[in-house]
Amino acid sequence: MPSKPAQTTSHPPDKDAKPRKVGFVSLGCPKNLVDSEVMMGLLSRAGAQLTPHAEDADILVVNTCSFIDTAQQESVDTILEMARHKTQGRAQKLIVAGCLVERYRQQIQKEIPEVDAVVGTGELEQILAAAGLAAPSPEAASPFPILNSRPEAHARERAGRFSREEWTGALAGLPQYLYDENTPRILATPPHLAYIKIAEGCDHPCSFCIIPQLRGKFRSRRFESVIAEAERLVRGGVREITLIGQDTTCYGEDLGLKDGLALLLERLARIEELRWVRFLYAYPNKITPSLLETIARHEKICSYIDVPLQHASPAVLKRMKRGGGAEIYLRSIAKMRRTIPHLTLRTSFIVGFPGETAADFAELCDFVRAAEFDWMGVFAYSDEDGSAAHSLSGKTPARTIESRRRRVMEIQRRISRRKKRALVGRTFDAVLEGPSEETEMLWEARGPMHAPEIDGKLFINDFGSHAPQSGRFYRCQITEAFEYDLIARLL
Repeated sequence: MPSKPAQTTSHPPDKDAKPRKVGFVSLGCPKNLVDSEVMMGLLSRAGAQLTPHAEDADILVVNTCSFIDTAQQESVDTILEMARHKTQGRAQKLIVAGCLVERYRQQIQKEIPEVDAVVGTGELEQILAAAGLAAPSPEAASPFPILNSRPEAHARERAGRFSREEWTGALAGLPQYLYDENTPRILATPPHLAYIKIAEGCDHPCSFCIIPQLRGKFRSRRFESVIAEAERLVRGGVREITLIGQDTTCYGEDLGLKDGLALLLERLARIEELRWVRFLYAYPNKITPSLLETIARHEKICSYIDVPLQHASPAVLKRMKRGGGAEIYLRSIAKMRRTIPHLTLRTSFIVGFPGETAADFAELCDFVRAAEFDWMGVFAYSDEDGSAAHSLSGKTPARTIESRRRRVMEIQRRISRRKKRALVGRTFDAVLEGPSEETEMLWEARGPMHAPEIDGKLFINDFGSHAPQSGRFYRCQITEAFEYDLIARLL
């Protein structure tokens, strides 16, 4: 195989040609996964064959994440790994898609010449032109086409692989794309599980976040479109749906709906063969009484709320441009738990935000002890170019950040151990996902308190008279508990 990338051409697809095999690598969050599923659906409908094996692919697509530095580095490493399949293997084209494209569109093509085309988060339908399966866009005259190029803003280099001389996604050209119920998708999840993206983008001004630059302003899908997609998925065998968006609790506001998420959940709960529905993520001041009451009223709606609070110190939250504080949050949490029996509450925090003092951190630790979350993640602050926080003074040393992250996670470990042990003897429904990678003697499962691929594990070690089947729901009883994981038997 030549070491130089193949030139893209303007020739229409050859109807008599053998179908091209396309391999996908999808990185990052479930929102990215849905984007990958949409691109796979579009390619499949255009005649491409999908393969899970990179070495068998004629075309490779890497859908990237660029939310923080570690995700960016993983994306770059994966692109370089896939590039070797061009220079040393069968692949003829390498396409890079997703959030990294929105940040470093020009740099990707300059620094990694094996890349033939880039597709941003608002350009999913351009995957066909990039793969040579549809008439290319006008920009395709270049060997490295910039699909749907937008104006660039400029930012200075601080760290990372790219020089960051140019920053794409200026306000005049933010992504606008939003798929609907008629868009083809090929699920990359187990057959019983699917994500539905109910909104895209974000309007919140959080100073640490660059999501609005990467995915555009907040925009909801039509109510009827979400319902139609859910019904189609359930007819196809899906039994668990997770609604996703950067802030699902804002769903419908731009459409004039009041309590749009509550209305949507209420309607989804009436789909007869659907077993579970949950949503990710909730914004603290958007959790309404109507939403809580809707969750409490329907057994199919998992009693699970993921509300990333980010911090508990009012001073830090003010600099984050979020507002709130420990006292306000504790009152809100108490109301959630009063309204929803057996509520599972998950959150995440950022430590080491610019200006975070020892007193601010102590307030966060006290809040974690008082709130007693069921699940919690803690992220080290990542100083991202393009975010408002990037220009703030009072940067916390990396060693201090890591020390604080470990300390607050140790507090949570003790809480989690106690809360998990309190579950021993409790019974609930669980979905079997398959044999454990650790040992064939155990199967992995999830209960209502486990969001897919996020929370601790539920292991089944006693099947009773059942012949276990992946994707089936069973009644189970917790027999042992650890810091994050549970062991149960089927009843």
